[in-house]
Formats: sequence, C-alpha cells, structure tokens
Amino acid sequence: MKILVMDDEELAIKRLVRLLDELKYDYKVANNKEEFDSLDKEHNFDIYILDINMPEISGLELAQEIFALNAQAFIIFQTAYEEHALKAFEIGAIDYLLKPFTKEDLQKSINRAISYKKEEKGTKFLTKNGDEAYLLKPEDIVYIQADLNEVIFRTKEGFSYYAKKISDMENLLKSSNFFRIHRSYIINLDYVKSMKTQEQSKIEFFFTNIKDSITSSKDGAKKFREFIEK
Repeated sequence: MKILVMDDEELAIKRLVRLLDELKYDYKVANNKEEFDSLDKEHNFDIYILDINMPEISGLELAQEIFALNAQAFIIFQTAYEEHALKAFEIGAIDYLLKPFTKEDLQKSINRAISYKKEEKGTKFLTKNGDEAYLLKPEDIVYIQADLNEVIFRTKEGFSYYAKKISDMENLLKSSNFFRIHRSYIINLDYVKSMKTQEQSKIEFFFTNIKDSITSSKDGAKKFREFIEK
C-alpha cells in the first residue's frame, strides 16, 4: 500500500515518518499543497494521511479533492482536535487519529484500509452512516438519491452516504444496470419489481426487498420508455 502524508507541522511529520519507518510502509511526504499535487500526479497512492488544520487548505477540503479524482482512495485524518471527527467520517474517511497516537493505533488504521483493499473485486464504494463504514458493490444498491454534494445509497439493509455527486455516480455506473429516472434518483433495474403510471405520464417504481417506491420525472419516464423499447 502506497501512502502519501501531508501535515504542516514539522514535529508531527517527523513522528509519523518514524512510525511508518518502524512499520516498514512505502510512503511519501508533502509539506504543502504544491508538493502534494506534484507527488499525487506522479504516484498511484492507496492511502492518504492528512492533518485537518493546515494554512493552505484544510484536510477536509483536500479529502474532497482526492475523492473527486479517486473514489477508491482511503483517507486517515490525524489531528489534535476531536470536533472534526463527525465531518471527517461524513466525507468518507476510513479513520480518525487523535494526536499523539501510538504505532499500534496507526497500524490498526492502515490494516482497516488493507482489509477493504483485499476484498475488492471490481467496483466497490466505501460509504458511511455515522461511525459505521460499509463496503458496497453496485449489486448491493437498490437506488441512489442525490443529497447536495453527496449521495445516499439505499440497500435492503438501510441507508449510507457517499461523497460523490449524483452525476458522478451516473457515469461510474453507466456500464451496470442502473438508470437515472429523475435528477435526484438513479435506480438499479435488477431490483425493480413493478411499475405504475402516474399523472403526467410519470412512472412509480416498486422494488424487491424494500417498501420504498420512487417516482420518476416526466422526462425521466420518457427516457426510460425509450430505453426499454430499444
């Protein structure tokens, strides 16, 4: 696993580097955003260990940039402040380390990323619901709902959040059996149990395994009918 570290505090970087050396991991260090961008373009990193409070860009903002380019990245935040923990997990971080953390704490965080990586067989999505993380395959998803700059995945077990826009998800899943029936909804056609025509020729979709139903937009219904008739 290749690791990229970014922290503006020299002592924090020295300590983290010492721990990574002891754990024998392959890593690079960025002291500022320019160095980060240069290294990130040059290497294919799996894990990013980021400080949250940095002068040029916060770790939370940087994480969003990373996920926009690499949805399969694993992000670990290291910080001296607890108050950002909820936001960190909402963004999609795999772990949150409070300084000063131990070598064992760091190893546990990295092991979590490694375990997810080993399970990957094609496209997977690391989603969050509070402190819980889920690794979902496209076939686990019944439908996707837009929620500002992220999306909500609906599975038969419940709901979780993913830090992507719905337009990004439409592109990511275009080769799978998903269809965007509304500007706010993408459905998995494999889960469609029945359909019912509503006013203005809209279509209401019903699904197996869940009681939810989703109604298309008028334009979404038109495109769906054209898609089915092909």
